[in-house]
Amino acid sequence: SDAKNLTDSPGYDAEATWCHRGGRIIFTSMRDGDLDLYSMDETGGDVRRLTNTPGYDGGAFYSPDCSEIVWRASRPEGKDLEEYRALLKQNLIRPHSLELFVAKADGSDPRRLTSNGAANFCPTFLPEGRRIIWASNVGTAGGREFDLYLMDKNGGAPERVTTAPGFDGFPHMSPDGRWIVWASNRANPQGHETN
Repeated sequence: SDAKNLTDSPGYDAEATWCHRGGRIIFTSMRDGDLDLYSMDETGGDVRRLTNTPGYDGGAFYSPDCSEIVWRASRPEGKDLEEYRALLKQNLIRPHSLELFVAKADGSDPRRLTSNGAANFCPTFLPEGRRIIWASNVGTAGGREFDLYLMDKNGGAPERVTTAPGFDGFPHMSPDGRWIVWASNRANPQGHETN
């Protein structure tokens, strides 16, 4: 009940997630001509731009204490950047790779976590706030074979969590850190039915 529109900029305002401490919302928007991360308060006010590097920034989540954010981003250069900007004018994107980044909640001190050239997405913090879980098609030559991975928020070697054929993605942990829920088409990888 009492639904309220929080944004009114033309174009894309989406991929929003919420900080339960302090009530900030992080989201992706095209309001300044590129797909960047922004935060706002729960009323839709106090909008702040958090990223400003050319390329797509999206799918952000807050850490459990809301002091940090993790997200996926493309950083195209040269001809890839020209293609990105041409597609963006048509309200389209086709990122060649999505790498993971971590920063303070205000967008400062960004650190790149992955450099594998794959499609890495839906990174979320574990409840203890030290590690991140996400989905990636690393090692599949850009295919639809995605598995879940874990990594320390400061970097290091990723740990593969799932190995079943097909798509595994959109992971989230229970608040106590004991259970994981994710989407998968392992029951019928060729049929692409996701459960």
